[in-house]
Amino acid sequence: MAERTRTGGCLCGSVRFTVEGEPLRTGLCHCATCRRESGSLFTAFGVWPIEAFTATGETRSYEGRQFCPACGSRLFALEAGEAEIKLGSLDEAPNGLEPAYELWVVRREPWLPPLPHARTFAHNREE
Repeated sequence: MAERTRTGGCLCGSVRFTVEGEPLRTGLCHCATCRRESGSLFTAFGVWPIEAFTATGETRSYEGRQFCPACGSRLFALEAGEAEIKLGSLDEAPNGLEPAYELWVVRREPWLPPLPHARTFAHNREE
């Protein structure tokens, strides 16, 4: 069976990326930084090994987070041998990529229910 390939990119199309295979892990983050950078209440992400990731186009970085300088789309972060992809930047809906955990649940909105099968962490996974 061939590995699954997922593609994605920014709103204007200047930056494109590909990830091969399945992610190492998927999650949601409710921290203040993810809220501010996404303009939403949380960020959904998947983490792939860096070897499974390729990208084309110019990006800019702020605190390790890559975005398109033309349209401002927040796309990915590359660090410690991993590529963290914002699931909303994938071309197709991220079907089958259900978050396995939630970070910073102390900041989750009280009206937003927890994911039924996800582990929860008050802060980061390591804490």
